[in-house]
Amino acid sequence: MSNAEHMRRWQLAVGIEQDGGNGSLSASDLRLSQALGALYDVDSRKTKGGLGASAPRVARWLGDIREFFPSNVVQVIQKDAFERLNLKALLMEPEFLETLEPDVHLVADLMALRSAIPEKAKEAARLVVSQVVTDLMRRLQHRTLETVRGALNRQKRTRRPRHSDIDWPRTIGANLRHYQAAHKTIVPEALVGFARRSNRRADVDHVVLCVDQSGSMAPSVIFASIFAAVMASLPALRTSLVCFDTAIIDLTDMLADPVDVLFGVQLGGGTDINGALAYCESKVEHPSKTHLILISDLFEGGNARDMLARVAQLKQSGVNVIVLLALSDQGHPAYDTNHAGLIASMDCPVFACTPDQFPDLMAAALQRQDLAQWLAANEIAAVRPSNPP
Repeated sequence: MSNAEHMRRWQLAVGIEQDGGNGSLSASDLRLSQALGALYDVDSRKTKGGLGASAPRVARWLGDIREFFPSNVVQVIQKDAFERLNLKALLMEPEFLETLEPDVHLVADLMALRSAIPEKAKEAARLVVSQVVTDLMRRLQHRTLETVRGALNRQKRTRRPRHSDIDWPRTIGANLRHYQAAHKTIVPEALVGFARRSNRRADVDHVVLCVDQSGSMAPSVIFASIFAAVMASLPALRTSLVCFDTAIIDLTDMLADPVDVLFGVQLGGGTDINGALAYCESKVEHPSKTHLILISDLFEGGNARDMLARVAQLKQSGVNVIVLLALSDQGHPAYDTNHAGLIASMDCPVFACTPDQFPDLMAAALQRQDLAQWLAANEIAAVRPSNPP
């Protein structure tokens, strides 16, 4: 059954439930109507008790929902249930955790409740996080590695390669006009290949993901952690992951295991962007080879003037500063429009980015492309610069 048919049945069932009639419903549709009414029909919840906070009752309800809808719809309904019925206390029960459909929002809830999860539920919580990480890695890893690796290779292309480093397909393509018909061969005027990889830190690009871990940024933290772990596997790239609220936690040494990274994040709390940028600045060794990706809604709880001055200082030093207002699939994010406009006026691109767009963004950044052109080509709206007060 297609998603459209699922939604048609959903609308039909809810509509009939709200009208108080069920004569035209089959037994299957009646169960569907009752399952959805338990969550979405306010009158039904009041008169019939709804789902309540009983783990067995909610688990049975989720089983019904999973029977009628595909995984992506189950995740939406599950998220609604947690928000409407305040079911987060049930995440402390390992038996209940095993019945849930793992997704980014569930991982965010588990991250936020990490310190409160009892020992008996921690293993179940880790399995949920591990499943989501595995799914995201399967979705994002290959394209990210191929795209970023390709950008690094193009960046290191040379016209004077050693014989073993010649890119023969590109060399032939570049020299077709020099084909010698009499000899049935090409005499290459120029060779195209790759520069020999250097192990010197000064020659290696450094990507710093500086991620706001306040509660509203939860999906961005999850996706940023996945991308950081993927990029950290590339020897030609140095990758750092720094998460912050009012405190700063450097998770770079944990990037070999993104599950450990996510359990090292503590969502919530205030925001000190300036403090986080100061820490990242202390890690910059070669500004012209450093790309600082600040992922934040820019609601600064510390000194906003110092934060803006810090961004300007990083930019002037040669660091490639990019601000992502969100790294998620959640649509238009809420953010501090004043700070966003002022940072954009420093010639720093400020915009929201989806996980599917991020690999191409990193490739463009590593090649120092004009990101304004990249944004326009990908139909991504950037924040317009504003004049300082």
